[in-house]
Amino acid sequence: INSMTPEQKKALEEYKKNSAAAVDANKKIANLNATLAAVRADLKAAQPTAGDVSKDVSDMKAAVDAKPDESILWISYGNTLEAQGDHLAKADKDAHKPVSGDDDAMKNYNDAIDAYKKGADLNAASKKPVPGDQAAAWNGAGNAYAKQGKPSDAAAAFENAVKAEPANAGMFYGNEAAVLFNAGQTDAAAAAADKAIAADPNRPDPYFIKGQALIAKSTFDSKTNKIVPPAGCVEAYQKYLQLAPDGAHASAVQEVLAGLGEKVDTSYKAGRKK
Repeated sequence: INSMTPEQKKALEEYKKNSAAAVDANKKIANLNATLAAVRADLKAAQPTAGDVSKDVSDMKAAVDAKPDESILWISYGNTLEAQGDHLAKADKDAHKPVSGDDDAMKNYNDAIDAYKKGADLNAASKKPVPGDQAAAWNGAGNAYAKQGKPSDAAAAFENAVKAEPANAGMFYGNEAAVLFNAGQTDAAAAAADKAIAADPNRPDPYFIKGQALIAKSTFDSKTNKIVPPAGCVEAYQKYLQLAPDGAHASAVQEVLAGLGEKVDTSYKAGRKK
């Protein structure tokens, strides 16, 4: 070192400084990756019982503070906030209290929406956008809006998810249809179900939602004393049974079809086990 010129010594010091910065950056990334892995495992474990994930919320808040320009961190932060909102909401439901009156639950959902949007915006503005991540962010926002009782905002978020990742449109439109139907917006739900079916005709739930939305428009024929369902209703129910013979709604659909005097293919009951 003593034999080095001043320029060489300066270059060496600069190299050491850059190397130290690179090591620190790599350590930070490694720590963030470890945090992500731990949080995802916690969320998966907590999901069946809507368990308390407040620690994961804190961990992801520290993660976004450490690297605020990373979209996946914001999306994961949104996941933890939404999950904690679900935990608080479950306590309300168990106590037979309205979730809408729980300020803490609503705040978690609102903060989750903000985090999801931040993640989506960062992803879209990045040099190498990841459509799947951006769509996941908007889908998460749609779910959180739905839990806040805002179906129109939820529908708009699901539409953004479709724009980000058209290949998964069937799932996003299906989510939109379910939220709108649960909100009592049957016409909009049927329209969203049709879009879900067009995007992916092998998903059963949109057919069920379409059938349920249309059955409400049935009329009564006084001459035959029969209920007359609108066009497309029976076909939607039958298609649901074809795709999900052992599905959660199979028994209910069979009862509706029987009540309408429609023949139900009993082979649907057997399922398709190999």
